[in-house]
Amino acid sequence: MVNPVVKYESFSFWYGDFQALYDIDLDVEPRSVTAVIGPSGCGKSTLIKAVNRISEMEAQIRIDGRVLLEGEDVYAPGVDLVSLRRRVGMVFQKPNPFPMSVFENVAYGPRLFGVTKRPELEQIVEESLRRAALWPEVRDRLKSSALRLSGGQQQRLCIARCLAVQPEVILMDEPAASLDPTSTQKVEDLIIELKENYTIIIVTHNMQQAARISKRTAFLMNGRLVEVNDTEKMFTRPDNELTEDYITGRFG
Repeated sequence: MVNPVVKYESFSFWYGDFQALYDIDLDVEPRSVTAVIGPSGCGKSTLIKAVNRISEMEAQIRIDGRVLLEGEDVYAPGVDLVSLRRRVGMVFQKPNPFPMSVFENVAYGPRLFGVTKRPELEQIVEESLRRAALWPEVRDRLKSSALRLSGGQQQRLCIARCLAVQPEVILMDEPAASLDPTSTQKVEDLIIELKENYTIIIVTHNMQQAARISKRTAFLMNGRLVEVNDTEKMFTRPDNELTEDYITGRFG
């Protein structure tokens, strides 16, 4: 296997006294899609949020082990969280555009990191919207409120907002869960395109979606990593009986 972009080493995670993850060892390949599957409450979202440490914004946490990004421990003393969250973007289950124009949504991150010249911002906004497969639909609506877009468009706008700060890794937590089938297809097509340039980790309850878009799949159960394998093998010849039971719908 090529050198992983993200590497979990004996990683455990607690919210207060509640242990959410147990001794996770997982490598995430560069420029590929890794899907994380498992029953509700098994630790999937916690696993991906650990990479950019966004869980610390929600609760008191404690960890053991390491999460490495390009070989650097993201929990090491002195880590710049602003820089980390620029390198590791996040797309949530429910689209969360800011209550401002389409243009300002995408320009928000670059402005935050010091881009002030209008021509440069315009170029970043257009390129990001193109990469998110949204430009043809909003090019004449850049000054309109992002809240007026459809749900599917809002989610692609959130992806464009993420892309605008040039992340290395994109975390996606059920990005199509609240979308209709047509919008879901557009988001899946977009993910397949984005993997050419980005490392993507996606949490999904939809096993057909995992099979369609990912190269590798990790199966979590009760906070433990049961199996990680090439997606095709995972869904046809899993190594673990628990994995087979979950995939075939015997539980979960």
